[in-house]
Amino acid sequence: MISSQDALKSLREGNIRFVSASHDKNTPGNSPHQFSALDRQEPFAIILGCSDSRVPSEIVFDQGLGDLFVIRVAGNIVAPSQIGSVEFAAEQFGTRLVVVLGHTMCGAIQATLEELQNPTEPRSKNLHAIVNRISPSLESLLTTDRQEDPEILLNLAMRKNVQNSVHQLHHQSPILKKQIDEGALTVVGAEYCMESGIVNFFD
Repeated sequence: MISSQDALKSLREGNIRFVSASHDKNTPGNSPHQFSALDRQEPFAIILGCSDSRVPSEIVFDQGLGDLFVIRVAGNIVAPSQIGSVEFAAEQFGTRLVVVLGHTMCGAIQATLEELQNPTEPRSKNLHAIVNRISPSLESLLTTDRQEDPEILLNLAMRKNVQNSVHQLHHQSPILKKQIDEGALTVVGAEYCMESGIVNFFD
């Protein structure tokens, strides 16, 4: 792991490259970013995803500045601040699609399963709050023979957690529920596969 000073240096250098490429019309690949055209947001989708550094939504979906309204939190959990962020984007920008994006090999899901199987004294009430929001949707999985295969269990748990987050967005916000009932907003779940890069959307 690099030092904090080297990390800061890397970020600064990366931003310089980003700005330089944005002003270079001959840059291969994505078109240069038009900062002057970004005086207002018009995101076409809201992504509630995990904080995992390997799942950056703009890259996974090949989108640019202003295209996505991204909310990231460990385990893509739904807490009041996340609901408020979704409400803000749906009302402020008229965005009509919300995607709850889980992913394979999720550390937050793994930690929750381990805690359910072998409870320990929490080291941090803040970290434990994340586990507490994930665990109710996973408890039923541990009463079946699926727990005998850790890989299958982890994938099933990730899907259950995504489905639970979708359900919460449907039912814990009168604002979102009204839009959903009127057909003005759609909330779907999806999973990103680390091994293939493919995103599978749930029906």
